[in-house]
Amino acid sequence: MFFFSPTAMCLQAAGSAERRDHQKNLMFKNLNLGALGITGRQSEVIELTLSHGFKGLDLDLVEFGHQVQASGLPHARRLIDSARLRIGSVRLSLDWNCDTAAFDAQLEKLAVQIQPAAQIGCTRAIADLDPASEHKPYHENFELHRRRYGKLAEVLGRQGLKLGLGFLAPIALGRDRTYPFIQTADAFLLLLKSITSPNVGLALDVWHWHLGGGTAEQIAALGPGKVVTVGLADADPDTTAENADRALRRLPGTTGVIDAAKFLSVLAAAKYDGPVTALPSAAVFAGQSRERIVKQTAEALDSVWKVAGLQPARPGAFSRV
Repeated sequence: MFFFSPTAMCLQAAGSAERRDHQKNLMFKNLNLGALGITGRQSEVIELTLSHGFKGLDLDLVEFGHQVQASGLPHARRLIDSARLRIGSVRLSLDWNCDTAAFDAQLEKLAVQIQPAAQIGCTRAIADLDPASEHKPYHENFELHRRRYGKLAEVLGRQGLKLGLGFLAPIALGRDRTYPFIQTADAFLLLLKSITSPNVGLALDVWHWHLGGGTAEQIAALGPGKVVTVGLADADPDTTAENADRALRRLPGTTGVIDAAKFLSVLAAAKYDGPVTALPSAAVFAGQSRERIVKQTAEALDSVWKVAGLQPARPGAFSRV
């Protein structure tokens, strides 16, 4: 049986229908336990999420699908519903190098797979660009992704989801393959602007954005509604795209190399209303308990929000002071 802690019970009781409606207009503190190297039963995951003031969590699409198949959607969603948690996003895994028929078959499968997530309130999906190809030179790969992201956006849009696109900046990720692809913010923005689907935007990971030469000013220039999700992490002073090691992603605000507060300020001005997730490497928490890891993560997010001139409107939801 699943019991909420006293703290979690207070947080749950505070979420009246009126407040939940208001909160939909605010960015919110979101938790991705997988990124932190934490696993557990759904009851344990939700307990950790609520106890530390998070208002949303990312959903593992495959794992949740298995739960639905095993016990049905009402049973699989019951704890999420009772905790009044929002679904931050789901991450998609597709093969982009297959032929057209195989890709379309993947989309048909995804259309079915995404339904349970959409039914429990998921409105955002993330797909990262593969930074290189063995088969297609840059211009062909660009056109391939432009077309296929359009198709993917159409499938997701039919169920009310936005598609967030991201890129991977470390050069090593594409170095050993024949044709390098997009690994900088400027090149990524060209692709993003070429996709006309209204439900496509940026899955902003500030660590990759910074290493790829991106700035907060470029985020501001995108305009309202073009950022789909936000992931925060800090970097060491000597980290570049050439030597980047994803195992050294730090909690936001750790070194100050990446000005997370500046990004949050820009997002608040653009009325961003989605999840904000701390995405350090699990390696930085080696040997620590789950409780301690989540506590540090929550404190790091609260700290950069405060520096940005934002304050919690209620536990886990943030607005401009």
